[in-house]
Amino acid sequence: MTVTIDDLLARVTKPARYSGGEWNSVTKPWQSTAVHLALCYPDCYDIGMSNMGLGILYDILNRVDDIACERAYAPWEDMEAEMRREGVLLWSLENRRPLRDFDLVGFTFQYEMTYTNVLNMLDLGGIPVRAAGRGDEHPLVIAGGSGCFNPEPMAPFIDAFLIGEGEEAVIELAGLVRAWKREGTPRARRLRDLLQVPGLYVPSFYRPRYDGEGRFLSLEPLVAEAPAVIRRRILETLPPPLVRPIVPFLQTIHDRAVVEIQRGCTQGCRFCQAGMIYRPARERSPAEVVEATRQLMANTGYDELSLLSLSTTDHSEIVPMVDRLTSAFENLKVGLPSTRVDSFSVDVAEVVARGKKHTLTLAPEAGSQRMRDAINKRVTEADLLGAAENAFARGWTGIKMYFMVGLPTETMDDVTGIAEMGQKVRAIGRKHIGNRARVRVSTSNLVPKPHTPFQWAYQETAAELEPKHRHLRDACRAAGLEFSWNDPRDSFVEAVLSRGDRRVAEGVYEAWRRGAKFDAWGEYFNAARWADAFSAAGIDAARYAHREWDTAEPLPWDHIDPGVTKAYLRGQWKATLTGKTIADCHHGECNVCGMQDLPVADCQAKLGLLIQSRRGAPGHANEAVELV
Repeated sequence: MTVTIDDLLARVTKPARYSGGEWNSVTKPWQSTAVHLALCYPDCYDIGMSNMGLGILYDILNRVDDIACERAYAPWEDMEAEMRREGVLLWSLENRRPLRDFDLVGFTFQYEMTYTNVLNMLDLGGIPVRAAGRGDEHPLVIAGGSGCFNPEPMAPFIDAFLIGEGEEAVIELAGLVRAWKREGTPRARRLRDLLQVPGLYVPSFYRPRYDGEGRFLSLEPLVAEAPAVIRRRILETLPPPLVRPIVPFLQTIHDRAVVEIQRGCTQGCRFCQAGMIYRPARERSPAEVVEATRQLMANTGYDELSLLSLSTTDHSEIVPMVDRLTSAFENLKVGLPSTRVDSFSVDVAEVVARGKKHTLTLAPEAGSQRMRDAINKRVTEADLLGAAENAFARGWTGIKMYFMVGLPTETMDDVTGIAEMGQKVRAIGRKHIGNRARVRVSTSNLVPKPHTPFQWAYQETAAELEPKHRHLRDACRAAGLEFSWNDPRDSFVEAVLSRGDRRVAEGVYEAWRRGAKFDAWGEYFNAARWADAFSAAGIDAARYAHREWDTAEPLPWDHIDPGVTKAYLRGQWKATLTGKTIADCHHGECNVCGMQDLPVADCQAKLGLLIQSRRGAPGHANEAVELV
C-alpha cells in the first residue's frame, strides 16, 4: 500500500525531509519491477543524504531495469510523534511504501551511536525488531558499513551483515531476490542461501560460547555451510564515479558535489579503524576526476566540489589534479576534506582556495612527539608550525586542530603539550594578522575500535578524563584559544557498542525500549538511560571498555577478516609501548599487514615506486598524511 503523508507534512519542521521527488531521484513503477530494495540511513535526512556510500549503491541498483531501489531515513522527533499518533508506517521517499513491503531493507552502520535508531526505524516500518520474530512475509534486513566489522552487538536484529565493499554484492543479492520470488522460497531457505554469498555473515547460523565466568570464548557455526571466517569484500579498482547524485530540496550537512578520488589509506595510525579496514589504497586519475566533475556540474548545478578521501593530499597526483580542475572550471570552489599537517597541504589548499580563506583544519592528534610516535602519527612539531606559518602568511585567519586524549601511555605532560602547541600556532597567527588570528583546539576521547592495534587498549574512565579536559580548558583559555571536547560518558557507550559481544545487544534493545534514539546528537544522548539499560540487561558494561584486553584472548569479532592480520595488529600494539614507528607502505617497503597476500593488493612496493616516479620529488615520500 502507498502511505498518505500530506497531512503529516503540514505539522512538522523541514517537511522536505520526507516528501521525496528530489532532482536525480529515481521512482520506478512498483508493480512492474521485480526486486524492491530500501536503503536506510539511521539518522535524519540532513545527515543521511550526505552519505556517499548509499548514493553509490542507489545509483548502481537503479541502473538495472527490474530493480526499484528506494530510500528511508530516521524521522525527527516531531514526525515520529505524528506517525505513531496516526498509525502511519515509515515509508520510502520514492513510492511511499512502508518498509515492510520491500524484499530487502538495508542499513548502513557508520557510527555505533545510531544503533538505537536502527531498531526504531524497523519498528516504525512495521518490521519485527528481532530477526527471530520475522516470517516469510517480512523483508530480509541487511547491514553494511564500518560498524559491521564487529557485528555482534546488533546480531539479533539483523538477518545478514555485508562485510566490506558492496558495489558488486548488492547486485548479487538482487539476483537472489529475483530467484526467491520466482520460486516462492521460504525465509529459512533464503537465509541459508545467503551463506553462499562471499562477504555475508548470517548470525542466526552461529552461536557464541562463553566460559563459566562469562568470558567470550568463540563463535560456533551451527551448520556446515557457515564459514568459520567471513572475508571482507574488496574491489580491485574503484567503480565509476557517482555523477548523478540526488540533489536535496533543503541544505544538508555536506551540501556540495563530491568525487571520491581515492579509497583506502596506508598511513598506519594505530587508533584509526578506517585506515585498517579500507585497505588497499586505490586512486582515480586526474582525467577521470575532471570528467566526473564536468558531469556533476551539469547534472546538479553545484558550484562547489569536495575531493573525497581519507587522506586527500596523499593522492599521488593531487597537484596535477587540482591544477586541471582549477583550469577547467573557472568558478568552481574545490574543497579538501582531509589534509596533511605540513606546508605541502597548505600549498594545495592555496591553489583551491581562490581567495576564500577562513579556517584550515589540521589533525596532529597528540601534543607531544613521544605520544605521536606511540600512535604512529608521523607528524613533527616542525611540520605543524611550518603549516601554520605558511597558512597565516597566505591569508588564512583561523586554524582548527584536532587532538585525542586518553591515548595509551599518555601523561599529563602530553596533554599539556596540546595547549602549548595551540599557543605556538596562535603566536604565529598574531605575527602575521594580529588579533584576527583564531586558533581552535578540539579533543575527542579514545574509543578502542576492532581491527586496529588499539583494539586491546584500556579506555580511560570519565573520572580519569575529566581532569584532563579541565586542565586543557583552563590552559587554552589562558592562551587565548577556543576549546571544545567530547563527553566521556558518550565515548564510554560508544566503546561498549564497539567492542561488545552478542550479549551487548540486549543492552541496545533495552536502551531503545526506554526511549534512546538519536544518541549521536548531544541533546538526545542520556548517559543515565544507557546505564540503566545495561544494568537491566545484566551487562557489566565497564568490562568492555575500562580494561586492557589480553592480546591472547578471543575477540568477539575474530570471525571477521578485514585483510589486515591479527598478528600485524598485535605487533603494532606492542610497538605503541616502545614508540617505534612504521612508514607508509605507499612510499617504501611493504609492512606485511596481510593485504599483500590478496590479489587486489599488488599495491605495496610497486605502487610506492610508481608514486615516487609521478611526484618526482625524492624527499616527498616521507611526508606524513593527515586524517580528519
